[in-house]
Amino acid sequence: MSTVAGNAPVQFSPTPSQLDMAYSVCRSIARSAAKNFYYGFAVLPRRKRNALSAVYAFMRRCDDITDDATLSPEDRHNRLADWLDKVHRALAAQPTDDPVLLGLTDAQRTYQIPVGLLDQLAYGTAADLDHAQPAYTGAPLVARYQTFEQLRQYCYGVASVVGLVCIKIFGYRDPAAESLAEHCGLAFQLTNIIRDVKEDVAMGRVYFPQEDLAQHGLSAADLATPQVDIACIRPLLAMEADRARDGYRSGEELIPLVNEDSQPALWVLITIYRRLLEKMAANQYDVFSERVRLTVPEKLSVMGKGILKRLL
Repeated sequence: MSTVAGNAPVQFSPTPSQLDMAYSVCRSIARSAAKNFYYGFAVLPRRKRNALSAVYAFMRRCDDITDDATLSPEDRHNRLADWLDKVHRALAAQPTDDPVLLGLTDAQRTYQIPVGLLDQLAYGTAADLDHAQPAYTGAPLVARYQTFEQLRQYCYGVASVVGLVCIKIFGYRDPAAESLAEHCGLAFQLTNIIRDVKEDVAMGRVYFPQEDLAQHGLSAADLATPQVDIACIRPLLAMEADRARDGYRSGEELIPLVNEDSQPALWVLITIYRRLLEKMAANQYDVFSERVRLTVPEKLSVMGKGILKRLL
């Protein structure tokens, strides 16, 4: 049976100038919002830097939807579903003038990023909506996860999947890279959880598992007292930091498994987050008095060493 070529749907393909504009927007979003990640992006070859910036801009759009406190959790779920519908249409080569979707679609095609991973990235940003509660007002707080394995599953959706997408762009041949990327993503997220505990508690969120709290004689409410006893909480944070260190060791094993032109960028990302963790450790895990962060000069120094690694 013959087919008529003219009946085949015409697939949308952006012009080079449209793509240049789209990636410029995505890079701008990443540069302004990715406070740590962009230093790693900057060390990549331009095409890979563009692709990661597009993925980040896509994630940023998802985050903005799920973090919109003016909407109910249900409305945020619905808006995220609408956004994903637009994503799927763009990935199916339907026309769009959204620069984030233009960049994401080109990156997905170029690096063969599974659409399922992009969906998981979006669903990961919505994970907190399933536990949504008003900001802390004095009511008893409860840990949202009972076990570390449950926390690990949360971290997989919000961070390990990011690692899996990143290595698709970095390039790799050895399938062992996938498990290592998952563990490295867990380390990043545990570092964030330790750093952000004060802010999270203020929003009614306690990520530390109940079994970990109980092991150290703590309750979730102990994290929200007006004068937090750092000495009592320090062993809990130190335990989670040790778990993060295990993940960073996986990251070290991952570096030689990704394509050579991407190894310096991965080294920069791991080094920045690991130094952030060790800065908190050096501060005796006092993340309540002030937010611990690396300074811009500290991050620029790491980025500079990454650029040298790429050139040598």
